[in-house]
Amino acid sequence: MKWIVGLGNPGSQYEKTRHNIGFMALDELARRHNIEIKQSKCKALVGEGFLPGGKVALIKPMTYMNLSGEAVRAFMDYYKVALEDMIVVYDDLDTELGRNRLRYQGSAGGHNGIKSIIQHTGTQTFNRIRMGISRPEPGYAVVDYVLSKFAKKDQPLLQQSIDAACDAMEYSMDHTFEQTMAKFNQ
Repeated sequence: MKWIVGLGNPGSQYEKTRHNIGFMALDELARRHNIEIKQSKCKALVGEGFLPGGKVALIKPMTYMNLSGEAVRAFMDYYKVALEDMIVVYDDLDTELGRNRLRYQGSAGGHNGIKSIIQHTGTQTFNRIRMGISRPEPGYAVVDYVLSKFAKKDQPLLQQSIDAACDAMEYSMDHTFEQTMAKFNQ
């Protein structure tokens, strides 16, 4: 079984914020395949279903971003799933809005959700879809920026990024992550 973890913060006040782009991508993937992400377990909301290529679990940690690794570890331990079958989808300040970057290893790069996952899995080697949110204008605090909502003018690029992330997640179901990276890294 493949498992896809979308990173974000729980609660309606964070719903459409930049930091929750991972949740947005998972919600779109769930919508495409009629999967309900509502079962509460392993410190997360989980939805299980099928994509072309096999069974998948869609996971939205409900621990807040900086503790995302707790939900990842709990899911791993409970279901005895392999780390190489996981993809983490999350926001990336260093990639411009509308673009995604796929990687299979690397540091947290200042992202607290990834830092927590590295801490709880003991490795920096796991598949990732980094969804660009661009950097804030000079003088705009990063914490305020990531917790702010996307502007109306950003909606087309946001949708483009979400669609591309979903396409990559679907493709990865029956291709290696290296093949997925080759196809979807722009």
